[in-house]
Amino acid sequence: MQDSFIEIIGLIAGTLGVIAWIPQIREVWIEDLHEGISLPTFFLVSTALILWLIYGILIGSFSIIVANLAALVCILSLIFGVIRLRMVEAENGANTGS
Repeated sequence: MQDSFIEIIGLIAGTLGVIAWIPQIREVWIEDLHEGISLPTFFLVSTALILWLIYGILIGSFSIIVANLAALVCILSLIFGVIRLRMVEAENGANTGS
């Protein structure tokens, strides 16, 4: 019973952590805004999430695995979204500069 309660707390915390990324994902993928987003920071966060994911797998914690996997998907979608926007801007800048 105690372990189930602990896992439920972990799942709730993980869910809230993932929900916190939704506004940022919306800005990048729907609003096409990427100003102020530091890719090195997001690469560092994704590295931390991968390490937490490995840790969760090693100790067999379902909540740590699910939360960090979901957060990693969010962060990777942000990274790819920002790269996509910056490539489009660079391409448009190159086209207007000629």
